[in-house]
Amino acid sequence: MKVWQVDFYRRPLRDETNQPLWEFVACDRAEGSIQIAWCPQSNANDRWLAQQLQRSSDRLPDRLEFFRPECESLIAAAGRRLGISVEATRRTPLLKQVLQQRAREYPQMPHYSGEDYQPISVYRPAPVPVPEQLIGERWQFASLNAGDIEGFGDRPIPVRSMPQSLLPFNLGLASTLPIPGVAIVGGRKSRQLVRWLQDIRPVSIHYISGEPDGIILEAGLVDRWVLATFADREVAAAAQTYQQRLGSSQGLHFLLVRPDDSGMTYSGFWLLQPA
Repeated sequence: MKVWQVDFYRRPLRDETNQPLWEFVACDRAEGSIQIAWCPQSNANDRWLAQQLQRSSDRLPDRLEFFRPECESLIAAAGRRLGISVEATRRTPLLKQVLQQRAREYPQMPHYSGEDYQPISVYRPAPVPVPEQLIGERWQFASLNAGDIEGFGDRPIPVRSMPQSLLPFNLGLASTLPIPGVAIVGGRKSRQLVRWLQDIRPVSIHYISGEPDGIILEAGLVDRWVLATFADREVAAAAQTYQQRLGSSQGLHFLLVRPDDSGMTYSGFWLLQPA
């Protein structure tokens, strides 16, 4: 499958008529190739973007990946024009690397505006509570040995997300290394909870200390959800262990939803890593 990571957004540059300039960047994930084109703001629409995608290669990609919410509608519309699938994902490392390098070059370019510009920053709203009707019976910090993670790919789990890039073996992690995570016993709400999680696309889980402490689920492109809050000292100690293990696991962790504590059935499993 041919996949391009793409961005199409205004930059801190202006053309001869003082119009903001937009930049199209496309990175071929497999080949490592990069395509760049400039567009005046008056022409920045899905038709121009579709035409540029066609010019960029003899063969159109099968999928476009993007991380910037502000360009979602344009990329989605251009994808529809060309029959290319589109995926919103925070995991566009090559593209983000290119954008950061480009940002260091802009001040040396003609018509640089000098305005504040953060190349991969996006607006993130404040976290909101998980809908009350989805809250399971209980939750806890947990861990699995790295060597046991891949076994979840063979279990009969209705909803599962285990990207190849996040498998412990592919990250070079020792099989005995504890991988931290959060386990939720959903009870009768398990199926409803995992369907909701599947829709919002979990990315990572963060522990936030405070009064009370909490765990925040990052999902989709910018969404943030309060999974739980707590003031218990034992739970806070487990949270500290969770944080320490994240430092050893390259940020790899998991979210597990199960209907009960039997250890026999699971409703959902996600491998996660900050992006």
